[in-house]
Amino acid sequence: MEPLTQAQARQYSPLALAFLGDSVYEILVREYLVREANRPAAKLHEQKIQLVCAAFQAQAIDRLLPLLTEEETAVYKRGRNANNTVPRHTSAQDYHKATGLEALFGYLYLLGEQARLEELFAAIFPAE
Repeated sequence: MEPLTQAQARQYSPLALAFLGDSVYEILVREYLVREANRPAAKLHEQKIQLVCAAFQAQAIDRLLPLLTEEETAVYKRGRNANNTVPRHTSAQDYHKATGLEALFGYLYLLGEQARLEELFAAIFPAE
């Protein structure tokens, strides 16, 4: 599909961006895990669950915030501040931060900014 302009992407609600960004982030995590080592699917799933949870995503955005542009920070904050229902199994703070991260990933995906997505993802999982 054709990438959107910033003006077009800003038209989407932060929760719509987070809806898309959740999948974008998860596919990056799945690819990361598969490329890291050939493991049984059950083990991959187990590890994926740990990396896509709100607590981990909250830690990830804390690492990314200093690297974000002004525009990216604004998108993150819109997502973080969106009014959504927090599941019982996570803290409200972690959940809101995770929603902000997902909104940012959804926004960048709509812009066609694959290189930037990969750059930010690499900052979450630095090579050892």
